Amino acid sequence: MDQKAQLAKLGLFDAKVPRYTSYPAAPHFGTGTDPARFSKWISQVPPGSSISLYVHVPFCRRLCWFCACRTQGTQSDAPVAAYAEVLKSEIALLRQQLPEGITLSRLHWGGGTPTLLSAGRIRDLAAAVTGAFPLAPHAEFSVEIDPNEVGGRRLDALAEAGMNRASVGVQDFDSTIQQAIGRIQSFGTTRQAIDLLRAHGIGSLSAGILFGLPHQTPARMTESVQKLLSLTPDRAAVYGYAHVPWMARRQSMIRSDTLPTPEARLELFETARQLFLWDGYREIGIDHFARPGDGLAAAQQTGRLRRNFQGYTDDPAEVLIGIGASAISRFPQGYAQNAPGTSDYIRAIREGRFATARGHAFDGEDLLRARLIEALMCDFRISREEILSRFAVQAAALDRMFAQADAAFPGVLSITEDGLAIREAARPLTRMIARSFDAYDLSKAGHSTAI
Repeated sequence: MDQKAQLAKLGLFDAKVPRYTSYPAAPHFGTGTDPARFSKWISQVPPGSSISLYVHVPFCRRLCWFCACRTQGTQSDAPVAAYAEVLKSEIALLRQQLPEGITLSRLHWGGGTPTLLSAGRIRDLAAAVTGAFPLAPHAEFSVEIDPNEVGGRRLDALAEAGMNRASVGVQDFDSTIQQAIGRIQSFGTTRQAIDLLRAHGIGSLSAGILFGLPHQTPARMTESVQKLLSLTPDRAAVYGYAHVPWMARRQSMIRSDTLPTPEARLELFETARQLFLWDGYREIGIDHFARPGDGLAAAQQTGRLRRNFQGYTDDPAEVLIGIGASAISRFPQGYAQNAPGTSDYIRAIREGRFATARGHAFDGEDLLRARLIEALMCDFRISREEILSRFAVQAAALDRMFAQADAAFPGVLSITEDGLAIREAARPLTRMIARSFDAYDLSKAGHSTAI
């Protein structure tokens, strides 16, 4: 039986599974986590520690049809300016309740389109953030860049504020595909933006490309990836497009009969994967690639690779605080998410209270299972010694978990005294194998195809 047939037999082309950027996955969050619980958790952050801060800017000049993120379109700068003032108020609320001496190991501005902010607003917001929480030595300040919405003055402001990594969305360079997904962005525009970023001293660049888009073929994927490689990003994410028009209504603009089959999606990913490997990139987890000198590659080699809502990271912080509408925070105690609607979020902050609307407090085996899943997603293996030393689990119970996964995926796992590992040929099944360690109801909406 060839590899594709084996993967098909094990359900790769039919399964719907979480992306496992958190455990439990966000669809399992409930309303039991409220502003009072969030306030308690932030007050318990150890004084003098370094944390991560995510700033969500949900506005876009246009709404791309493929995107399932919580964003809203605006042709006016007024809503963006008003929203930035609310972000500053939320930062002030955090500063009042977080212990003294907090610094930032990572600062990330995402969206939406953070570069819709004017140069003056960028300086103002950055000053509010770093005035409350200074950047730690060797901190990473990254910003998501839309090449269609960036210019020299904005980049001047970001560089002055300390931005040292930029993440550039590409999706695909083919014009037919761009028309089909409502995202017009030429290679020339992208190259110009990257040249401008480098001219501003931004030495670390990430890029994102999608597979599974309408009209995509291996030949078109090859051309887009080769164009991307000519721009020499330090790392790249190759994400699978999730077609969920029942959740993101704008995706109904994309005709489902133009989408590749699950089998074709695998071929598209393998096409991109081989191109990155041939160009000297290292494979990071299930969907990232990095040059050997990049921080992700170093983290992978030393066992420090982690996974969060932005994908793979080398961030060592135990606390991630998200500000802005729909932003998610992670604490050792659990997850907390702000109100997803911009108006609800703004109302709460203007009333002087946190906008926490839902979340999840860790309970039972949550932390154990979260680590088992993260280890598989990052390293394709679980260390028996690590798990037994870190968690209150008996060896026999861990062995039963391993045996259940092995029974569900016969012939694709290696179980030894050292732990459990996924054989290399079976790595496309990683999210499905991770699901074997998920104790929650998997019928929840929001899960995407396994490939």
